[in-house]
Amino acid sequence: MPVWHDTTKQFVKDGKLVLLGVTQEQHQERCRLFAQWKGFEWPILHDPINVLGSSAVPIVLAIDEHGIVRSARPNPKTFEADFVNKTFADDAKNAAADPTPAHPPRFDALKAAAEKGASAPTWRAYGDALALWGGAARASDAVAAYQKAVALDPKDGAAWFRLGATLRRRYDAPARAADDFRAAVAAWGTALDLDPNQYIWRRRIQQYGPRLDKPYPFYDWVPEAEAAIRARGEKPVPLPVRPDGAEIAKPAKAFAGAPGAPANPDPNGKIARDPGAVACEVVTVPAAVKPGDSVRVHLTFRLAPKGTEHWNNEAEPLRVWIDPPAGGATSARLVEAEKLAAATSSEARAVGFEVQVPKDAKGTVRVPAYALYHLCDDDGGLCRLVRLDVTVEVRVK
Repeated sequence: MPVWHDTTKQFVKDGKLVLLGVTQEQHQERCRLFAQWKGFEWPILHDPINVLGSSAVPIVLAIDEHGIVRSARPNPKTFEADFVNKTFADDAKNAAADPTPAHPPRFDALKAAAEKGASAPTWRAYGDALALWGGAARASDAVAAYQKAVALDPKDGAAWFRLGATLRRRYDAPARAADDFRAAVAAWGTALDLDPNQYIWRRRIQQYGPRLDKPYPFYDWVPEAEAAIRARGEKPVPLPVRPDGAEIAKPAKAFAGAPGAPANPDPNGKIARDPGAVACEVVTVPAAVKPGDSVRVHLTFRLAPKGTEHWNNEAEPLRVWIDPPAGGATSARLVEAEKLAAATSSEARAVGFEVQVPKDAKGTVRVPAYALYHLCDDDGGLCRLVRLDVTVEVRVK
């Protein structure tokens, strides 16, 4: 879009043109940050569920003063002569106009229609309204609506994709369920299996996936954008969900195995096991791969909601040791979470790495791993190093 911004900004300033953008981003704030960085001044609508049905981007439409699409692929070099400086006739003046004014959807009416019709399209329509107009507060209702849609029509790829988008939205909100991210990846995978040519659906999986299946680093521009905005004396759009390692990783042409041979920090398993203070969430992206392919593994460690422990940041950071599967490989043997300056904290901690399954793999490939971290008790202040054993399961299709 920067090309079109440069092409059209003078026309907008002169009052000859009005611009409107639609973004397919999962996280709308990232689009807002990019627009702030590049100086986009037009309104940008957010379509995280791809309700427009776009199968490729960017799509540029030239719409005249009568609301008629004059070009679906305008040329930036000839745009002024072909469109801006032209006067168009109202070719559709005799067409019947829609007398219904635009208004926010009525959730109750859509839900009643879905319950009465009991069809995939009616439940999907209700889910769309909730996803686009209900915000994070109605994410669970949207998830339930899409789940009913795919149950009624398992071949509805659009409903599967939208289910994944709403599951991920809920995962990023306080009302998350423990399995939301994994379920989102599975839903996106089902959608793409139904329509392998859908660009938007494929990109959503690749956003969180392995380097071998990554067309470009999706959000490596974020630090540069924030620095440039601050240098202008502005405050960057805050990102509630920061891009993680997978979202900023560069593409790779070949699987890069673990460099060197780090020492196993607990080879004999003697460090005391975590008594239940921390839970680990395991997500692989994509949800299933062919033999010989790779996945990105996301491990998220969360303190028990009602526990009495906190992270002790004065010692080593959280570390994860990974044993590669027989005949396969991992991108690292030992990975570390970010080390914080604060002496103690209670945030969720995440690490990521990649696994290449064996070329003859079948069924489920299991990758054993364990995490080591320092905890302190809030009540007595007792601090200790503990271990949590984790098994990563990669499904082979």
